[in-house]
Amino acid sequence: MAELDIEAIRREVRALDFVRGTPADVADWREADAESRANLAIEGMALSADDEALFDMLREEAVPPLLATQIILRLLDHPDADPALAITPLERAC
Repeated sequence: MAELDIEAIRREVRALDFVRGTPADVADWREADAESRANLAIEGMALSADDEALFDMLREEAVPPLLATQIILRLLDHPDADPALAITPLERAC
């Protein structure tokens, strides 16, 4: 991923109209995230500091996992991303 401006992405996430998870949901999502991150580290594919910060911010904002996935796809300007999602794709480094 390109260098992330987490606070700019946070502002865009906060402007989205979605149902935030409950504190119990977020706790469950954090536990699942911790397992996933541990598995990635075991496989030698640990997240970068920027990626860690992005996922932490999405949990802080209580973004449900399916929407978090769509936000990431949109940030990456992936063809499967929802073009109507009001998230600005990252600029690609040359």
